Amino acid sequence: MATRFRFKQPSIIPGFRLTFGFTLLYLGLIVVIPIIGLYVRAFSLDWDAFWPIASGPRMLHAMKLSFGASALAALFNVLTGTIIAWVLTRYRFPGRRILDATIDLPFALPTAVAGIALTAIYSPNGWIGSLFDFRIAYTPLGIWIALVFIGLPFVVRTVQPVLEEVDLEVEEASATLGASRRRTVFRVVMPTLVPAILTGFALAFARAVGEYGSVIFIAGNLPNRTEILPLLIVIRLESNQEAAAAAIAAIMLTASFLILLLINLLQAYSRRRSGNV
Repeated sequence: MATRFRFKQPSIIPGFRLTFGFTLLYLGLIVVIPIIGLYVRAFSLDWDAFWPIASGPRMLHAMKLSFGASALAALFNVLTGTIIAWVLTRYRFPGRRILDATIDLPFALPTAVAGIALTAIYSPNGWIGSLFDFRIAYTPLGIWIALVFIGLPFVVRTVQPVLEEVDLEVEEASATLGASRRRTVFRVVMPTLVPAILTGFALAFARAVGEYGSVIFIAGNLPNRTEILPLLIVIRLESNQEAAAAAIAAIMLTASFLILLLINLLQAYSRRRSGNV
């Protein structure tokens, strides 16, 4: 006898069909339809017009810079963000609440304001830039600094709640059994944090790849040197080349999706592995 398919278990709270329908409608209007429209606009170009856009030296350099700087910034944020989350969770010190609130500043600060502030600080005559013999602003290093700035909160706020749930008694038991502090961190605590760290990396990376406002000022926007992919899209749009802009955006979206899919697979594997352990 065939069983009737059911979406969920019975609940005392009514309204499942209404809320489920609203969810599908919202995702369709806000996410799915715009993405489909983007690919349709990009595929309006024939291959002879699409290939020079996708394989041009300017495009390849911008893609290498955007994805490379975003990955390096996300990796750096994983290291520093995990340490900051550890300090905020495990220690009590004067000014802790102020430091904790400061972490969220990149969330609230307009990206253009962040870009102008970073440029003023790291320019050759800025407070920090003037201390070095090499240029920081208007170079890939300046782009990396801007991406680190906007991506750090994602790692901290993802790792911090998980770290708060780690029972201190587990660490004390590890120490009682003779494990060193380093062994306790890497063999007891870190396996629990790996899924959260991967999530923070994915969020920081995704934000960095599409970042425009905080990067555009400090980048310098020199072709084949400090141009990022979002800037190429804006340049195409300003030249009334909407199909070319859609093609660049589609390539960028596809590459980002594949990278994030790989990260999610690694995250799922890590969760299964830690669950089995």
